[in-house]
Amino acid sequence: MRPSRGFVVLTVLVFAGDLLAGSLEVIVKDDKGRPGSDAVAYAVAAGAASAAPKKQAVVDQRDKQFVPYVTAVQVGTAVIFPNSDNIRHHVYSFSPAKKFELPLYSGVPAEPVVFDKVGFITLGCNIHDWMIAYVAVLPTPYFQVTRQDGRAVLKDLPAGQYTVQVWHPALKGQPEALAQRIDVGGGTKSLLFTLPLKHDVRAKRAPGLTTGGYR
Repeated sequence: MRPSRGFVVLTVLVFAGDLLAGSLEVIVKDDKGRPGSDAVAYAVAAGAASAAPKKQAVVDQRDKQFVPYVTAVQVGTAVIFPNSDNIRHHVYSFSPAKKFELPLYSGVPAEPVVFDKVGFITLGCNIHDWMIAYVAVLPTPYFQVTRQDGRAVLKDLPAGQYTVQVWHPALKGQPEALAQRIDVGGGTKSLLFTLPLKHDVRAKRAPGLTTGGYR
């Protein structure tokens, strides 16, 4: 049986869209011109449904620090919080987009935490004040955290128009204020973001700590 003309046209359009998929390089600097690492660059397609989120992401605890410092996930993703230290940690968040607690534990919690609401989450440990990390919960599968050189590359974006935003834990204001729009097709395009950042006020790790107790 011969395929209908409509089926052939739809197949050609889907294939053409795949051919036109492109990449977007996002370059992030602070307001002094320095590379902006640990920033989340993300692109939201105009009028397009988002793909299903990844099944899981991981935020580890090693040497009394969260690893990585900044994690980006699509809304609906389950995040596991293994404790790779030889002491117990108590992980929590009081952020409106996701409030939860994982009381003192070692190893891997029995259940992951599902981040089911878009927003920016601050993580802490009730035992170690300097342990701070962030989870950016996004409405899109197109995102990346910038490297030390302040660059992120969003790959395999289907052709179309996107709103691109950048968030950083120290950002002054909201990422919507700095949003840029871009049409993506074949090849790679580039955008530059200059972020106004607050002074880093993270609690410093206590000096000279050795094993013993929870410290």
